[in-house]
Amino acid sequence: MAQPAHMEQTIVAPIEFTGVGLHSGAPVKMRLLPAPAGSGIVFRRTDLDNFEISAIGRNVAKVSYATSLMRQGVLIQTTEHLLSALIGMGVDNVIVELDNLELPILDGSALPYVEAFLEVGIRVQRRRRESIRVLHPVEVREGDKFIGVYPGSGYRIEYTIDFPAPIGRQKTCVDLATETYGAYISAARTFGYKVDETRLRDMGLIRGAGPENAIILGPQGPENGPLRFEDEYVRHKVLDLIGDLALAGRRIEGHVVAERAGHAMHTALVSRLLKDRSAWELAHVPMATPEGEAAPEEAASVSADLGAPALAGI
Repeated sequence: MAQPAHMEQTIVAPIEFTGVGLHSGAPVKMRLLPAPAGSGIVFRRTDLDNFEISAIGRNVAKVSYATSLMRQGVLIQTTEHLLSALIGMGVDNVIVELDNLELPILDGSALPYVEAFLEVGIRVQRRRRESIRVLHPVEVREGDKFIGVYPGSGYRIEYTIDFPAPIGRQKTCVDLATETYGAYISAARTFGYKVDETRLRDMGLIRGAGPENAIILGPQGPENGPLRFEDEYVRHKVLDLIGDLALAGRRIEGHVVAERAGHAMHTALVSRLLKDRSAWELAHVPMATPEGEAAPEEAASVSADLGAPALAGI
């Protein structure tokens, strides 16, 4: 049953996960808790006196191989898969407790989160949901890499990747307004090349990676196939992008186009968008009439000053 998209939501009951961090290899226990309307997504380090870090752009830290958050020297690593699942499934408010520095990688996708949300249920809250409505284009370019966001209805993402063989060039386009996240995006796993394994481990990365949580690519293709989708690689990049753009603090209403981008460019787009106050406005997500059309009186935009604390400092 579809949830009312115009209202904020949280999970019905706590959810627990255990596993290891993809890059640190450190064991971690994580618990998701229902949170009050308007509180957003907040991470809490239970091993550090419950120190809290909000999932907003000003707290972005290292973004080379994963998107991490930092405040006052406290780090939380590899947040993008969970953030992606929360945005994709319409969960606005949640407290994320963990007892180590990195979220568990689980199976390398966002599917375990989606399945858990559906199992415990998603609860509608008594607060109107706001979106960031894009008013004019904002772009980030770096050589032949590119990402931009443009005005448009819904939340549409067009992503193109171009990796060495055996991946090559892949492209996909998905409209999250059509509730396709769970079926189309969430199960796509992270991936890496076997030839890079030693170098990355020597850099202190992928210490928790293995065939159970990542696609391992050899010269001829996946060594731990089969793929879940023919274009699983580009779908996973969309998954990452959705999680990174969640750091805007609200779901985006607009069209995103990315060409060979990555975490650093994703989060750079968030920063550039929110700093340009002429490029967006806060808008209430329209309510639907019984005929499925937006009620005119519910489609009005909100002053950009409303909700400013959640976006300030970006």
